[in-house]
Amino acid sequence: MLFIGRRGNQSMSSKSNLKLLGTKVSPFVCRVIWALKLKDLEYEFIEEDVSNKSSLLLEMNPIDKTIPVLIHDGKPICESLIILQYIDETWPQNPILPNDPFQRASARCLAKFSEEKVLNLLQLNGPSRDAFYFTGEKQEKALEAMKEALRILESEISGKKFFGGDEIGYVDIVVGWSSYWLQFVEIAANYKAMDSTKYPQMDRWMKIFMEVPLIKDNIPPYDGMLGIYQGYRKKSLLAFANDNNK
Repeated sequence: MLFIGRRGNQSMSSKSNLKLLGTKVSPFVCRVIWALKLKDLEYEFIEEDVSNKSSLLLEMNPIDKTIPVLIHDGKPICESLIILQYIDETWPQNPILPNDPFQRASARCLAKFSEEKVLNLLQLNGPSRDAFYFTGEKQEKALEAMKEALRILESEISGKKFFGGDEIGYVDIVVGWSSYWLQFVEIAANYKAMDSTKYPQMDRWMKIFMEVPLIKDNIPPYDGMLGIYQGYRKKSLLAFANDNNK
């Protein structure tokens, strides 16, 4: 069953041929789940404990040892953005990326921009991680960079239902984490980046995005999410304190 009105040549993949290693609290894993659901593909989900990584994960991703990992016919594909593109190229029904080469390049560029300027705060690396990792002046500086990024996303979504046009596309799936996970990050780190009065188009898009059944049916439960990010925040501040004491 598809959820947003698109139809194409269906190409169902048996669970034995398609596996996803990950944890459903991860936005990186959820974006892969959204793509698989959008393509109407069957898959086996294998829950990973990132603090005690399975032998299968270590075998499938021996370099980074991270999730998500998509296993197709025994072959691993790693990194969520690469996985999304692999899914789109392997199963052409209900395309995620535009067919036009320039539009495809533009979508990839905007997704890369979002990853580097906003989403990195969830990975605790890159420029925007300072908003989560630090307090005071460093946090404020990082927040300004994040707000500038949100202003650019605001202009890109203006006048459109989704970044991909009338239907969910690649950029929507990549940026979609902000519709749900960002609230927990903001509360845990005691800051506010997403202001609906300053970014009304992004606010509208977030609400529309979260109402799509395949999205809202495939996010982690609200209960417990704040505690997870409060734990991340506590660890980050402790690490910062330890670094300063060295």
